[in-house]
Amino acid sequence: MSSHHIVRDDQEPALIIANGQECSQELLGQLLEWSPFVVVLDNAMERVSQLNIKVDVLLGDFDGNFNPEIYKEKQFPLEIVHTPNQDKTDLEKAFDYLIKKGHKAVNVVWATGKRIDHTLHNLTICAAYQKQLKIVFFDDHSKAFLLPKKFEKWYVKNTILSLIPIGKVSGISTENLFYPLHNEDLTLGFRTGSSNHVSHDGIVSIQHESGNLLLIESFE
Repeated sequence: MSSHHIVRDDQEPALIIANGQECSQELLGQLLEWSPFVVVLDNAMERVSQLNIKVDVLLGDFDGNFNPEIYKEKQFPLEIVHTPNQDKTDLEKAFDYLIKKGHKAVNVVWATGKRIDHTLHNLTICAAYQKQLKIVFFDDHSKAFLLPKKFEKWYVKNTILSLIPIGKVSGISTENLFYPLHNEDLTLGFRTGSSNHVSHDGIVSIQHESGNLLLIESFE
């Protein structure tokens, strides 16, 4: 077993390249900078292979006319993982694969855009994995991740932050947001904390008592 596969606690997050809308070369370059363990989903490989990215795993159900074997030589030693189970999406299967391999964190790109159903599912399924895997989604405009019960981070004034509940989230309190929340509830589809922003340069504090709360940082 090569040292490449030895998983340490201080490892870089793995990178999943999903099958949605592509991001900029610049963002992809930043995420690839530390040569993470890269998993590509299904026929996104056709687009990825044109970008000269070193890929470790190609995973998917490989329906249709897509032949994963043609990438074996070019991407040696590529591991091909065939996952025909229809109960889960390729992204979920990739999370399962990484957890089994001992990974603790993953960045995900190309998981938004194109189809609304995929985008919504991808962003919310992270709730099911939160105890096993720290998942962060990136696209050219935003970064999204699930919040711990207590969260603090330094932000520049006017940074756009959206609090999106997956289902219902109770007892949310914030500091240093333009529209503060004081022990309040948010429910997806009824009331969310979309397009809030940071009041002044400094620490933003967000706490919640129960439920799954996504934070989306936007850079528009």
